[in-house]
Amino acid sequence: MVVAVVLGVVACAATGCATTRGVARGDERPAELRVVSDPDGATVYVDDAYFGSARVLEVRPRALPLGRHQVTIKAPGYFPHDLDVDLEPGVTTVRIKLRPVVR
Repeated sequence: MVVAVVLGVVACAATGCATTRGVARGDERPAELRVVSDPDGATVYVDDAYFGSARVLEVRPRALPLGRHQVTIKAPGYFPHDLDVDLEPGVTTVRIKLRPVVR
């Protein structure tokens, strides 16, 4: 059992390990998402989970796994906006102007 673990570690060191925490093999930069919205107080959801405030994400992008994600941006008094984003290593910036609900 110990031999198998040691061999696995040696094989990983010799060939490179799989993608972890949004870092692709051969590229040390993680994928990060920055959101710039109007209004700036919008909330951002990624893959149906709360991700943060657009105001905060504009100045401090957050890391996500590489690949395609569904992003939803919402604000009171505005229609929500959904989009699919393909994240690659580095910072991806989404700029959005939400459409107000007319009453």
